[in-house]
Amino acid sequence: MGLGPSIIDVFLEYWPIFLKGAIGTLRFSFIAVFFGSILGCLVSFLRLSKIKVLETLSSVYVTVLRGTPLLVQMYIAYFFLPIAFPVMNNLSKVTYVLIALILNSSAYVSEIIRGGINSVDKGQTEAARSLGMTAKNTMIRIVLPQAIKNILPALANEYIAMIKETSMAGTFMLYELMYTRVLLANKFLIWQPLFIIAGIYLVMTTVLTYGVRMLERRLSVSD
Repeated sequence: MGLGPSIIDVFLEYWPIFLKGAIGTLRFSFIAVFFGSILGCLVSFLRLSKIKVLETLSSVYVTVLRGTPLLVQMYIAYFFLPIAFPVMNNLSKVTYVLIALILNSSAYVSEIIRGGINSVDKGQTEAARSLGMTAKNTMIRIVLPQAIKNILPALANEYIAMIKETSMAGTFMLYELMYTRVLLANKFLIWQPLFIIAGIYLVMTTVLTYGVRMLERRLSVSD
């Protein structure tokens, strides 16, 4: 039994399938990190809250989502949510998986934002408060503008990480890059798609990593 067609031949013949899968991966990753950032911002402020109950609940939220496998979270969202919340029965399978991705991303983003805020010298906060600024204005005008320089590159890295993590979404037949392997397996192409998929992931993450480094240089120069 021969090895079959070459990797180049398979790519040239089925590149539209790989392209659609890559676009799906980038789209799912963006949605997960975008909405995960909104939710993560809320969670990070709860973790920084002086209200013990809120701080504890948000801490447990982050610990659970960061301490359990994403694939398990996807299965829970896919099978448990429709049972626990019948109103969600009409949602598409894409929505359930995206919910898991968003929640998972929010836990990591919350730590990124919290770390960025904590990286700002507390003396500046104390000085601003001593000048009569409210806690809200101090956060908005003093802390966040400085913290954002640490947060943005880390958020970009979270997007890169999410690109690889969305490969598990193919388990639920979502059309992303890894799912193209299933489609081409029906054409008796087993090993070639794997190398092509790995190459596409490598190109995407390498280009984005280079972009993050450029962003970090820009932000460091602005200091």
